[in-house]
Amino acid sequence: VRAIEPGDKEALKELDVDVILAIPDLTAKTALDYLERMKFRKKAKKLTQIIGEIKKKPDGKLGIVVHDSPDPDAIASGLALKQIARQVGVPADILYRGEIGHHVNRAFVNILGIEMRRIEREEDLRSYAKLALVDASVPGANNPLTDKNDVSIIIDHHVANDKGKVHAEFIDIQTDSGATSTIMTRYLRELGIPVDKILATALLHGIRTDTSGFKRETHPADFYAAAFLHLRADKELLDQIETPPMSTEMLNVVGGAIQHKKIKGSYLITSVGVVANRDAIPQAADYLLNLEGISTVVVIGLCEDMICVSGRSKDIRVNIGDAFVRAFGDIGSAGGHATMAAAQLPLGIFKGVKDKDTIMQLAEDAVSRRFLAVMKEEKSE
Repeated sequence: VRAIEPGDKEALKELDVDVILAIPDLTAKTALDYLERMKFRKKAKKLTQIIGEIKKKPDGKLGIVVHDSPDPDAIASGLALKQIARQVGVPADILYRGEIGHHVNRAFVNILGIEMRRIEREEDLRSYAKLALVDASVPGANNPLTDKNDVSIIIDHHVANDKGKVHAEFIDIQTDSGATSTIMTRYLRELGIPVDKILATALLHGIRTDTSGFKRETHPADFYAAAFLHLRADKELLDQIETPPMSTEMLNVVGGAIQHKKIKGSYLITSVGVVANRDAIPQAADYLLNLEGISTVVVIGLCEDMICVSGRSKDIRVNIGDAFVRAFGDIGSAGGHATMAAAQLPLGIFKGVKDKDTIMQLAEDAVSRRFLAVMKEEKSE
């Protein structure tokens, strides 16, 4: 039944009407949806305009920077921005520092044939006409950029810990999306850019990974994007990516984490010693979080000349990303989400110590003490 006057809705409810159509409500919703779409379309046009300026420069290229040891969401988002640049007529490279060490991430890149360039020095960035930072927002925070690099584009879904350092011509940080791949999917759709099966598979895997299979920090936008991508993705490739074999090194790291674990209540803290593949540390944390009675896991490892710490939590009372910032932000770089976090701590005065076991013992004691102190403060608040 159509409600003509505002007061008609209550009267119609009393008559057991199944559906009440109120023209003012429908008009307002349509107008709001249209205005929201126009707002996003304006951003999409600005994004292509900034990328298109590169064509004015001889041999100009766009450098798409993702965070160190990038995950599927960062890689897929970089691939989507590269496709947008290609449609504008601008060549682009996906740039990263560190290693693609996680066995699932390596399978992801290899199976889909995604081309990426590893950055060794800051000088390597200077050859690009413009730089974009994807799935991150602060230059230098777990990425190869520094304050000296002018960033033109920032696209992310994380809340920046230091908003004062976020500067660019174009900034789009959407915290109501569970993955940057969700944001990039919307850009592709709004701009009418074709999404082939490789790009669709990459973006769908990026969304599924960052939302932990739509169980973590998931928003309606993630479901809408996934529904669009699911029709275009290659399901066989997706299955190959998500179920690769475990490496011997990964098995050894998990074994070491189990052997050295220390449990305090529902917290498990452990160290894995020297690790060649730093992505084995968060993998070990994911595995140990499945132990009965454990709600929060912290895994510590020695990666080249720094201490790498990975945290996981399923305790709804804990924001482990915030806890890591409070515990380690003053001695290194740290950040993350409510359920997952990472920190990289320089060795400092212990850099010259040759005995790695001594370094690990000192690191484990310091990390445990700082983390548990922060958690104790949170519980007392």
